[in-house]
Amino acid sequence: MTSFTRRKFINGVMVAGAAGVVSASADASATPIAKPSVSPSELAEDEAFWRTVAINFDVTDKITNLENGYWGIMSTPVLQEYQRLTTWVNRENTNFARWNLGETYMGLRKQVAEFLNVGTDELALTRGATEALQALIGSYNRLSPGDTVLYADLDYSEMKTAMRWLADRRSVVPVKVNFPEPTKDKPLTEEDILSFYERSFDANPRTRLLLLTHLNNWTGLIIPVAKITAMAKSRDIDVILDAAHSVGQVDFDIKQLGCDFVGVNLHKWVGAPLGCGVIYINKDRVGDIDTYMAKTPGSYKVTARIDTGTVNMAAHMAIPKTLEFHNQISTTNKEARLRYLRSLWVEKARSMKGLTVLTPDDPTMVAGLTSFRLDGVTTTKANNALMKRLATEFGVLTTRRTGPAAGDCIRVTPSFYNSPDDMHKLVDALVKITSEL
Repeated sequence: MTSFTRRKFINGVMVAGAAGVVSASADASATPIAKPSVSPSELAEDEAFWRTVAINFDVTDKITNLENGYWGIMSTPVLQEYQRLTTWVNRENTNFARWNLGETYMGLRKQVAEFLNVGTDELALTRGATEALQALIGSYNRLSPGDTVLYADLDYSEMKTAMRWLADRRSVVPVKVNFPEPTKDKPLTEEDILSFYERSFDANPRTRLLLLTHLNNWTGLIIPVAKITAMAKSRDIDVILDAAHSVGQVDFDIKQLGCDFVGVNLHKWVGAPLGCGVIYINKDRVGDIDTYMAKTPGSYKVTARIDTGTVNMAAHMAIPKTLEFHNQISTTNKEARLRYLRSLWVEKARSMKGLTVLTPDDPTMVAGLTSFRLDGVTTTKANNALMKRLATEFGVLTTRRTGPAAGDCIRVTPSFYNSPDDMHKLVDALVKITSEL
């Protein structure tokens, strides 16, 4: 391996506008991605282009993986960078950490801030969205005893637990509201969701904090966050946003959503190594989040609102290479491709007897992640059995999700290396299964 000094790394991270850290060697197995000059919707169906993307992923051939919502596989260039940096950090050890870790992280935060279009002073790196959101929920300090905090059945499990914990932490009243369920003949509309939140606010007039999930992990529904947030703020309700699944899968601007407190994952749809997340706090609202466990009282830095301990430095230091690879494709093109792959199975599934797709086809309300439920099959046990059958009999990996109030479901999540053939394989399986109902 070519020599890679601390000075080279620091210089690579700190150079303004640099695509990534200085590499020790070229990515021998990486295939350059040249985007054709066509619209995202046209590019979404360009299989030659997506084969040049897929070749950058080393994927198991044991099963067709349509369960990519757990976390995102690293591309080969990112994996190589992560492995190299792991070796480098292990060798340099505290000789690096004691002298240059702070400077390095400032450079990393700057690049992530540019990617998210927020201020460097408005974020800190975390080990994931869960850690970021737990800190935001637990440390939000504008609650009084007796206030209501509101969350929904489609929010993430750990976040629901954190909202309930506020009863002990802040002496407030946690209230869970259940999203309206779509039917086979009537998918949800944006108006349905806005009306749902308006009714929820009216029924809980003491609400002062609302948890929203931009793109939920149970069904894949995308909600109109900006409109809900505006409605909430008009009632003096603050919003904490879970953007774990939307960043990298959906093209949007955090600032335009109007949320002052956001948790982000970089190891799902952006493609960073596991252990890369972001806590975002609007710089004018930092004081409304307590310093973490009284860390540095009086500080107005976002970094004082989280304490991750000793992190996987190599994982975070691989973020620049991650962003470099991600930007070769772009969020816009990823979004279009995932939605196209989804359409290949959903269009067929909608006509199948005894099966309901749980997300609408409105492109503002869904991307790649989508779940379905067989009529009457709502228990965890039954959906576990269905998930196992899809895997063992048909060679398709999905996952069972427990969260929606109406019952369990099966989640299907393609990724950028999946092909139309993979989606047709799922369709064939569902045709066989529904024919038996």
